[in-house]
Amino acid sequence: MSAKMDWIAVDWGTSNLRVWGIAADGSVIFERRSDKGMGKLQRDQFAGVLMELLADTGQEGQPTEVLVCGMAGARQGWMEAPYLEAPTDLRDLAAGAVYPAMPDTRYRVAILPGVCQRGGNDNVMRGEETQLLGLAATYTDFAGVVCMPGTHSKWAVLDGTRIERFSTAMTGELFEVLRTQSVLRHSLQGDLDGPARAEGFEAGAMAGLKNPGQLLGRLFEIRAGSLLSDRQPDWCAGFLSGLLIGAEIGANRQLIGTAPVPLIGSPALCALYAQVLEWAGAKGESVDATTIVLAGLKAARDRTARSELI
Repeated sequence: MSAKMDWIAVDWGTSNLRVWGIAADGSVIFERRSDKGMGKLQRDQFAGVLMELLADTGQEGQPTEVLVCGMAGARQGWMEAPYLEAPTDLRDLAAGAVYPAMPDTRYRVAILPGVCQRGGNDNVMRGEETQLLGLAATYTDFAGVVCMPGTHSKWAVLDGTRIERFSTAMTGELFEVLRTQSVLRHSLQGDLDGPARAEGFEAGAMAGLKNPGQLLGRLFEIRAGSLLSDRQPDWCAGFLSGLLIGAEIGANRQLIGTAPVPLIGSPALCALYAQVLEWAGAKGESVDATTIVLAGLKAARDRTARSELI
């Protein structure tokens, strides 16, 4: 490492772990990744996994700050960081941080909280709140709806750094459950990425957008189509993906105005959402998820430093 490390940023997801060494000017000195996400660890393993990734980064003198977002703060994670309750100002994430013990005293770890929503529309997020703070820090005049596609897609109404409300759509998980465990699996065996997938995706997306409330009734068309109309697995996979995404966007259409909707997630998935948003008469703009989560961690760290919590 040529530049001197000032602090360490960590995004600890359910499946994966990412670590960045950050210099005083905000530049990234190093990046490391691991597949040891929260879902694979017992509580007493988190510190050891982190120290493995930071083995050669320790510095003498004052402990290096390590700021963590994501599932390390879940109830089943390293140490539970109680949720902030929406509506709330995301600049207060730092004030809700918790501090697990570290056997290596060269590091001092702070875990940021997630955000919850109560009152008959209960919901939770962990990790996405830091992305939203990063979006607000990057686009300082932003006010509107943000979509974060994924296994559990989030739709959040953001006004500057204030999250007003949000919802979750289990779109990605539902796709996998239906593909592997439902009667639809018989129509989804073989090459799912063939040339007919795009045609199936558009047909499914249009159906979902037009009548999101008919999702349950349209799902069985996948099985019937393969039996009666010789629909192949690639078309069926595309139709299922499009139907679920279309229904998700159709159900949230009332939130979407004329301004582009920021899309935070994997590039491939964001591209699908952008296409369906275009078919819905709206516009989606992909935002690099790594850039945004780092911006959020930096913003939270700046707030933490100012309040002298670390």
